[in-house]
Amino acid sequence: MTVSQEQPAGFLILDKPVGPSSMRAVAVVRRRAGGLKTGHGGTLDPLASGVLVLGLGKATKLLEQIVATDKGYLTEIDLSIRTATDDLEGEPEVIEVATPPDAEAVAEALTHFVGAFQQQPPIFSAIKVGGRRAYAMARKNQPVELPMRPVRVDSMELRDYQWPIATVAIACGKGFYVRSLARDLGEVLETGGCCRSIRRTAVGPFTLEDSIALDDVPDPLPVSALMTVPDALDRLKPAS
Repeated sequence: MTVSQEQPAGFLILDKPVGPSSMRAVAVVRRRAGGLKTGHGGTLDPLASGVLVLGLGKATKLLEQIVATDKGYLTEIDLSIRTATDDLEGEPEVIEVATPPDAEAVAEALTHFVGAFQQQPPIFSAIKVGGRRAYAMARKNQPVELPMRPVRVDSMELRDYQWPIATVAIACGKGFYVRSLARDLGEVLETGGCCRSIRRTAVGPFTLEDSIALDDVPDPLPVSALMTVPDALDRLKPAS
């Protein structure tokens, strides 16, 4: 049975690939669901991959709850370069580092970003400034001033380090920018700082193990491919 406008529908836990925007992924799924209303619970940049929770039909009304959940990320940070975008979309500038930091120094620097603190969002972001997207202004070399934002990070783990690449696992609250971490980590270490990859591993209780690759989403999309609203709400309940 395929989804239809009359059905309550549910959630699709997508593993978004690098390349398409979150809205492009939504459009693909919407088409395969026969035009059923579809939205996502938290943007992933085109150069980021991983968990993107989609709500279909009446489940779209619950997406605000998804946006508010904690997130998990795995990122590769290149400490030898910087870019204006804080990822590989920008032109890399090689930073000369006379003595590269060792793993202990990188791990210690990461502790600066655990807890509650104020973070400066990247200027190449979708935040609106005077009704315009910050990235649109930045691409035209127009001045962009973004206020610091409160964020929360529960843990930072240095999973691997071979100069200049530090692989870091992050558990954080909503609104945290991984690209800003790369930039700020470089400032602490007096090195470069640029995200080579960002992979979202979890959105609240929804993980990569629950996900389906965009290319594998059936066309037409069957109801059996969706997580039901009751099942999703059950997962979202706080642990007792």
